[in-house]
This record gives sequence, C-alpha cells and structure tokens, in this order.
Amino acid sequence: MPGLAESMGFEVAADRIIDGVNQMPLFTGNTAKSAREGFPVYNGDDMFAYKWRNFQICYYEHVNIFDKPKKHNFPRVHNLLRDPKELYGVFGGAETGAQSLTWVLPAVTKEVLKFNATLKAEPPTLLGTPKNRIPRRNKPSTTMY
Repeated sequence: MPGLAESMGFEVAADRIIDGVNQMPLFTGNTAKSAREGFPVYNGDDMFAYKWRNFQICYYEHVNIFDKPKKHNFPRVHNLLRDPKELYGVFGGAETGAQSLTWVLPAVTKEVLKFNATLKAEPPTLLGTPKNRIPRRNKPSTTMY
C-alpha cells in the first residue's frame, strides 16, 4: 500500500504500524531488487504459509475449496525455483536436484516471530470496524515469546 499511496500523492499513515513497503522502484524498473524479502500468506485468521526469498514454507495443506484445511505436523518447505508446483517439499525431489531445505526454517521462523510481534503490539483491525477507528497500541513487551 505505501507504494500505491505515494504514487497517488497520499501520505502513508504514521499513527499505526503499516505492514507494507514501497515497491514502486521495482515495478517501474528503477531497481531489480524487491524492498521486501518475505510476507505471510493468510487464509482467514490463520497463517497458511510464509513466502521468503524463493522459498515457501507451508503450515497447512488445502487441496481445494471444498476440503477442510489440514495443519502439517512439520512445515513443508519448497524451493519455488526448483519446485514451482510445490510437489516435493523439504528434500526437493530427485527431479529438482534434491537438496535439503531444512536450513530455511530457522531464517523464516525469525521473520514470522518479527511479524507476530507487530500483531501483538497492534492487533489487527477486524472486518466491519468503522473507518474512523483510532488504532489501539499495546505497550511494547520486554519479553520474547
């Protein structure tokens, strides 16, 4: 949203946490590097996956809209460059030049914890909330969860 807002001449709100970055330099070809390394993928209130660099870590499996989502006991890690259909998971599959992707989990977990801390500091706005709502901020915690 910051990139879209700024490109239209609007200022980004400074009174709340904005989970967004200005990607206009990437979209206009002024840079080849994204301003964001990763982002959470939500379905409703649940984080189904986290996309980081060229990896996707899936916490749930949802085959089609009629199936009930199934939470994985251990997240599935996919290298989207080698496995774009997300078929092989952690070990990459022989067809993809098999490699263990377990090293990705600690890096992504660190990013997920940082993101979750923003949700704790400023809980998400629920659907149906009036537009003139002033966001509530929690006091910063000195402990990690």
